[in-house]
Amino acid sequence: MRGIISLPILLVIATALCSVNAAPRRIKTGKETWSYVTVRDGAYMFFWLYYTTADVDYKTRPLVLWLQGGPGASSTGIGNFLEIGPQDEAMQNRTNAWTEQVNVLFVDNPVGTGFSYVNNTALLARNNSAIADDLVSFMKGFLKKVPEFETVPLYIFAESYGGKMAVQFAQSLKKAVEAKKITCQLAGVALGDSWISPVDAVNSWGPFLYATSLVDSIGLSAIAAKSKAVSDAVKAGKMENATMLWSETEELVEKLTNGVNFYNILNPPEDSSSSSHEVSQLQTSTAEEHPNHILGAFGPFPTTPEPIPTPHHKFSSPHIEHLYERHVGSVSANLDKLMNGPVKDKLKIIPKNVTWGGQSASVFDALSADFMATAVPNVESLLNNTAVKIVVYNGQLDLIVDTPGVEKWVENLKWAGTPQWLESPRKPIEAPDGRTAAFTKSYKNFSFYWIMDAGHMVPADSSEIALKMMKEIVGVK
Repeated sequence: MRGIISLPILLVIATALCSVNAAPRRIKTGKETWSYVTVRDGAYMFFWLYYTTADVDYKTRPLVLWLQGGPGASSTGIGNFLEIGPQDEAMQNRTNAWTEQVNVLFVDNPVGTGFSYVNNTALLARNNSAIADDLVSFMKGFLKKVPEFETVPLYIFAESYGGKMAVQFAQSLKKAVEAKKITCQLAGVALGDSWISPVDAVNSWGPFLYATSLVDSIGLSAIAAKSKAVSDAVKAGKMENATMLWSETEELVEKLTNGVNFYNILNPPEDSSSSSHEVSQLQTSTAEEHPNHILGAFGPFPTTPEPIPTPHHKFSSPHIEHLYERHVGSVSANLDKLMNGPVKDKLKIIPKNVTWGGQSASVFDALSADFMATAVPNVESLLNNTAVKIVVYNGQLDLIVDTPGVEKWVENLKWAGTPQWLESPRKPIEAPDGRTAAFTKSYKNFSFYWIMDAGHMVPADSSEIALKMMKEIVGVK
């Protein structure tokens, strides 16, 4: 099997969200490991590392750290099984898995997400700065466990809200490196359909929907009025109110478009009630049975934490609850049985009273006041003060973070190279069948990729082009 999956599959009954592009192939196994890092007293971050299956010394290939969005969406679940990991959610080998080319590190971030947890919800991160600090603490702990990656180029790939977290994390990581508090080779940050400028995203919804015939001129005007209210709230510093108004704008869009899918406008509306699937029991295995597998995991890690809050979170407002269910809960529901069943059984180190996604709602709610804050200054700082490669890529069919909204903040970056980037040639990328699959434009350490026929989750919708793009970014031939 591809990657380093160490458990044989008996039976899977599933309806796959992200269909396999080709029949599973027999490939060599690799190795994997997982563990917890204590980022603060009472706050534990879970990671899952896959070593590349490329026929090379793994230390000669970059390390891709994948950050999921939400906030509260799990990297070890969604990014791993629905997008780029060695197997899909039906536990079948994935065609175009990124582990074929690079080492991949999935991290459940912020604390409380996925299998990560806190002993008390008062310990949850409440802003982007706290998230960045935790991630730097995580990297220190991770590199102590796997010190050979201190000299391996690190590329942070992030999706959706993960992009907002990634850019401030990258800033904090560079400072820690310069202060000699950590040894790490940060080489690049790639922002996929990322929530960098929420106001630019919301303001672009109306024109985008109008251009694609999903609303008429009356609908366009109604959405514009709602979007302005969001912008005004942000300008006034009323951030919690801005999040509430953003939720109301989404509800208006749903009504006017007959339930457009925010993640891919050509897909049917999301329906979490029909998306869960049954997964059979996976047999456990040992390191002796699979010599390439490093049985998880490193110690010490917590095994008897204090009582964990129950998964039934009381939201601060109905709007926040509605946003969570739409943007985290519905997607996570597709993986709940898998992650809390066979996967948890395989990992063995997850405390009994911790469930995958059990604190995700609390994570989302804790960050609701920070939700609409911009991360554009963080991108500008990275471009102006470092040589780190910055890449933005976006799916053509995404609405929640549509390409026109992303282009808006990119074209207005306060960076000396912005005028030259704007004038740089835009180059097509062709698929094997000759169709234009993407465009790209670069200047110095900044690049932008326009991905055709893809929505919010680019690797899920266009796996072949996503893999090709990733290889270009990290410099793998």
